[in-house]
Amino acid sequence: MEQVVIALIVVALIGSLIFSRWSPPLLFSGAMAACVMVGSIDLSTVMAKATNEGLVTLLLLLMVSLGLERLPWLLSLSHYVVRRSLPKTLLGLSGMTMLFSAFVNNTAVVATLAGTLRKNPYHAASQILLPISYAAILGGTLTLIGTSTNLIVSSFLEDLTGNGIAFFAFLPVALPAAMAGLAAMLLMHRVLPASDEAFAQTHDFLIEMVVADDSRLVGNTVLENGLRDLGELFLVELVRQGRLMTPVMPDEHLEAGDRLIFSGDVTKVGILERFHGLRSFALDQGLLGTNLTEVVLLPGAPVIGLTIKQSEFRSRFDAAVVGLHRDGERLSGKLGNISLRAGDSLMLAVGADFQKRSNLSRNFLVVDNSVASHSLSTTKSVITAVGMTAAVGCSIVGWVPLSTGLMFLLLLMLSLKLFSAAELRRRFPFEMWLIVSSALAISQAVLNSGLMETAMLGLSPLLAELSPTMVLVLIYAVTLAMTELMTNNAAAALMFPIGYSIAVTTGLEPMAFVMAVALGGSASFLTPYGYATNLMVQNLGGYSRQDYIRFGWLVSLAYSSVVLLLLPRVFPF
Repeated sequence: MEQVVIALIVVALIGSLIFSRWSPPLLFSGAMAACVMVGSIDLSTVMAKATNEGLVTLLLLLMVSLGLERLPWLLSLSHYVVRRSLPKTLLGLSGMTMLFSAFVNNTAVVATLAGTLRKNPYHAASQILLPISYAAILGGTLTLIGTSTNLIVSSFLEDLTGNGIAFFAFLPVALPAAMAGLAAMLLMHRVLPASDEAFAQTHDFLIEMVVADDSRLVGNTVLENGLRDLGELFLVELVRQGRLMTPVMPDEHLEAGDRLIFSGDVTKVGILERFHGLRSFALDQGLLGTNLTEVVLLPGAPVIGLTIKQSEFRSRFDAAVVGLHRDGERLSGKLGNISLRAGDSLMLAVGADFQKRSNLSRNFLVVDNSVASHSLSTTKSVITAVGMTAAVGCSIVGWVPLSTGLMFLLLLMLSLKLFSAAELRRRFPFEMWLIVSSALAISQAVLNSGLMETAMLGLSPLLAELSPTMVLVLIYAVTLAMTELMTNNAAAALMFPIGYSIAVTTGLEPMAFVMAVALGGSASFLTPYGYATNLMVQNLGGYSRQDYIRFGWLVSLAYSSVVLLLLPRVFPF
């Protein structure tokens, strides 16, 4: 009975990750709590998993990235590699991005480049941003610290065997695979949208205005008030006393308190000021003017899942949301009642204190790179780079564990005042810690209940008919499918116990299967949802979901083919 209950918990977890909108941290922690209630694990086991050395290394790396992402060299180099030739630009930018992503948080690398590259003078943003995201994914696979997926898999391996994955263990397979992926990107770059239409989509925001009680618009029709012909703004909905009216008919008479929902180029919102008594929060607060700033909501931001009203946006950021854009979905209703999601583009009317807020980098990619710039001085940049090199180098030669080196590097960054303790506390990757520690505990519950042993016994006849190579391909393919359907970290956390157990059960050396889970978990080239950087560039580049498939299928095929070809040779069964 215990095995049945644990199996139901795992199946419910996987199904919820794929089909529900609940956050992965909530789902993993809920499944872990259910395993505790069943009795397959106890709280002491949960606490032990939460302090796994591999997990501690992952958390330290993500906190150290707060300083590394402020190194100015990446942004400076990007100006030199953007050329009139698109293939040369893509080659230079991709190579540079891959190199930095091998050692710096991928999200930070793409966030640093996105705003500047979007405004480059030679090429449409849609021709550059998705290749940069894919290059960051490819570069992240090269080293242990290049992506959280590699560190998660190393955490699981260390939890089971006492030894994690070596720093450069991925390189013999990942580097040729990354080169194959880069070649595929250069071949497929022509399929990406390059017209002004794709750029225009990024400005197609939802905008809300309110008819004031004393407005001269009251009593007149939409047509009589001149609200039908506004050029690049279109009146799409009217909300009256909680009732949504769409489409808005030209002969509809306006009433006080009506909320008018416009769609179009948010940079033209100023023309609505000419209508008497047509107000917005930004107008009332004196924010709307030339100080419009576009931001993209980052994965893991604290405001995700909250409505604009619930998040207390104005007091939190000293900014008012003027417009909201979400690709692939038609937004409807009052702007303040729309729940925010990762990847949403927000047009903000910012106040005087906006740039001084220390929580901006935790929540937003600020497209206007003149805002929230935290580049380090040359001296601090050199010290930080040397410190990171020393931490990694000492780990490679075996002098100190990587976690110890990162801990001292974090203390060095704090002493240099690269960030404050309060900012570090706000950037603590609590959600990542919750996912990985819960996944480790769930994996232990599956082992303790005997479910894994029973499952392996049931699969033994099938596995016996397959060659080791086919089993490896199957593990990789399932991991790849799961990372496209949920997220890379969730896919790796769920697939590691399966891949490792299958290898041990069939009497094979498990390292190739461990690597298959790590490298397959990072191979998100077909959807915007499997990897944070793909989601970040979706609205900035005006990409549709089909663009990811058209551009990414060959990248995925080339990368996966090289991985599966080399894994058995580099890590023999």
